[in-house]
Amino acid sequence: MRKSLLRTRQRHEHSRVTFVELFFDLVFVFAITQLSHALLGHLTLLGLLQATLLFMAVWWVWIYTSWVTNWLDPERTPVRLLLFALMLAGLVLSTSIPKAFDAKGLAFAGAYVFMQVGRCLFMLWALKGHSPGNYRNFLRITSWLTLSAVFWIAGALAEGEWRLGLWLAALAIEYVSPSLYFWTPGLGRSTTADWDVEGGHMAERCGLFIIIALGESILVTGAKFGNLPWTAATIAAFLVAFVGSVAMWWIYFNIGAERASRHIAGSGDPGRVARLSYTYLHLPLVAGIIVAAVGDELVLAHPTGHTDAKTAAVLIGGPALYLLGNLMFKRATAASPALSHMVGLGLLVLLIPVSTLVQPLTFSAATTAVLVLVAAWETLSFRPRPSDAAD
Repeated sequence: MRKSLLRTRQRHEHSRVTFVELFFDLVFVFAITQLSHALLGHLTLLGLLQATLLFMAVWWVWIYTSWVTNWLDPERTPVRLLLFALMLAGLVLSTSIPKAFDAKGLAFAGAYVFMQVGRCLFMLWALKGHSPGNYRNFLRITSWLTLSAVFWIAGALAEGEWRLGLWLAALAIEYVSPSLYFWTPGLGRSTTADWDVEGGHMAERCGLFIIIALGESILVTGAKFGNLPWTAATIAAFLVAFVGSVAMWWIYFNIGAERASRHIAGSGDPGRVARLSYTYLHLPLVAGIIVAAVGDELVLAHPTGHTDAKTAAVLIGGPALYLLGNLMFKRATAASPALSHMVGLGLLVLLIPVSTLVQPLTFSAATTAVLVLVAAWETLSFRPRPSDAAD
């Protein structure tokens, strides 16, 4: 029998993230940059809908690959070759994002389908004879992704509203299927026991994607600032953007990320936790970072003057999405909801009426102050008490 390509798991041992996985992630730095630029260039309701669809596709192809490398051993040559092939397709996909609803629709859809279906076919080959339960699980997953592939390709061959509608249908098929446990006629449905992931590895992978998104935000902010005259207003806007990125990092990583990692690592059903907390609930987290980066660029370009409705919506929407994502993520992995996050969301709502009364820089500073307040509140709330230290 062919030697297994699966990771060798040791009890109570964290499977490390390998260098080739980090190398694979570099493609998605580019993808996040493309998404933020696509949204910045089309700040309309249609542009937002299109950017959201493309973002959800990018996230889905990345998170599915993270699930696969949780089972496969990236130190094996065939697995590395798989990741390199996916990287190449990912570059095509990322390059196509700005014109995915124009001339490069087929390139985007073709690269996406190749990544989703091709990776599943590799998994069927790798799992056969080594993991019967997961093999049947991937038979079901492949069936669902093949069905959605029909809509992706059909949408790429169509134009305008038809493309958008068909791609929304494809995305709906893919996002609904895990909640239905990939039920397939003749094959039944999977169970969360089939999704027996190594929790520490999954938590680290998703944490690294948050770093990717935050890093892209800093890179874009730095590049924009470097090409502008260094006036007092642009310097202040640059500092506000940087503090906002630091606050976002703090809110996710200071307490929540490690606590969630311990939660999934100690769970009796890690597949269920991974599906909800890391597969679905990280979507608004990353989306919030992308939208916030767009807001930073707008403020850097025009820190003074009137705050228009689009700029205000982005400056509120980014932090709000990020706090909402953190709130849901932490609620799913902790015993109680994060009060600081709920208060932060309330404060952002209260800022809406004053958005048109102040300059973009002032409004950006106000939304950033909310993020700093939430980060400080949560940190102080979990600070060890003197009585605890004495014990």
